[in-house]
Amino acid sequence: MAQVESIKQLSDKYFDATVENRRYLHAHPELSYKEHNTAKYVAQQLKTFGLQPKEGVADTGVVATVEGKNPSKRVIALRADMDALPIQEKNEVSYKSTVSGVMHACGHDVHTASLLTTSRILKELKDQFEGTVKFIFQPGEEKNPGGASLMIRDGVLKNPEPKSIVGQHVMPLIPVGKIGFREGMYMASCDEIYLTVIGKGGHGAAPDLAVDPIVIASHIIIALQQIISRNASPKQPTVLTFGNIIGEGATNIIPNEVKIAGTFRAMNEEWRASALQKITKMAESIAEGMGGKCEVNISRGYPFLQNDPELTRRIRSAAERYVGKENIVDLDITLGAEDFSYYSQVIPASFYRLGTRNESKGITSYVHTPTFNIDEEALRIAPGLMAWMALCELES
Repeated sequence: MAQVESIKQLSDKYFDATVENRRYLHAHPELSYKEHNTAKYVAQQLKTFGLQPKEGVADTGVVATVEGKNPSKRVIALRADMDALPIQEKNEVSYKSTVSGVMHACGHDVHTASLLTTSRILKELKDQFEGTVKFIFQPGEEKNPGGASLMIRDGVLKNPEPKSIVGQHVMPLIPVGKIGFREGMYMASCDEIYLTVIGKGGHGAAPDLAVDPIVIASHIIIALQQIISRNASPKQPTVLTFGNIIGEGATNIIPNEVKIAGTFRAMNEEWRASALQKITKMAESIAEGMGGKCEVNISRGYPFLQNDPELTRRIRSAAERYVGKENIVDLDITLGAEDFSYYSQVIPASFYRLGTRNESKGITSYVHTPTFNIDEEALRIAPGLMAWMALCELES
């Protein structure tokens, strides 16, 4: 098997190219399920490395493999997501988004550029390892139903069938040079809650002649929080947040309806199903009891993410040898969600974090914000680290 130092040298050798790819992708972001040009760019880069990518998986996904000696001995998959977010970038950088209202604010440009270089490294080293590495460039991580589910539907975990899968994600809370891991339960399920509260509009000075959907909506929002505070176990991480309310009335006009949108997060599938039923029943019954009606629409999102303990221990050990044990940090659970969880429902999976923070450079903004950015020195580490993890996993 290739040695750590030779992989580090290749990662360093291709650092400038990795940064160039990341900056191109950052400047040309595309929203979920619309990553057509991104997919073409990824496929073209893979071809220049001597790979033969399969395009059009889940429409805008790209898959490639590097076969070492005895390619059927063991297969491992590595995944990167490619989609951007509907955010207007506020960073003043040379590679600022050129697309109005669209930005790589969650680091998917970093993930994609990193995995491209990982594939390049492993292609050069293919005579030094046994087995096959599959590279998954996935669309639609940011939007239901989740591109991972569509990639699985289209057979990404078949032909060849990986024994495990590893995913990397930027983490702006961790300093550059640090890598984070967590065994077991890590990220939450994510469901979108849409409520339409229907009443009867009227004049604000004559509420007795109307059925006020704003008052009904207010009672529903407050009451639904009791599902979390009085039904969820105190030991069970759960969040219910409503972030959007639209009632198009005026100071003296009671509207006909109010629309509410929110998110429900959980880390237990039985409780998740029970809570969604309670949300529906409570919202409907409160509205009915107040003379109105509530239509409940729940968009089921990603399941919770559980990192396979044994796989996570193995790749953590590999990372310790690559960056040093002192640069490995333990992650806490988070109520954020990731569609990488779909892979974890099928095969052993592990999702780790790449530190990208640098306070001395002013790089501290969190993901999903218009000022999110990374210390690009992380790109000197990330491709080689993932290549080393893959080779160690093939040898396990």
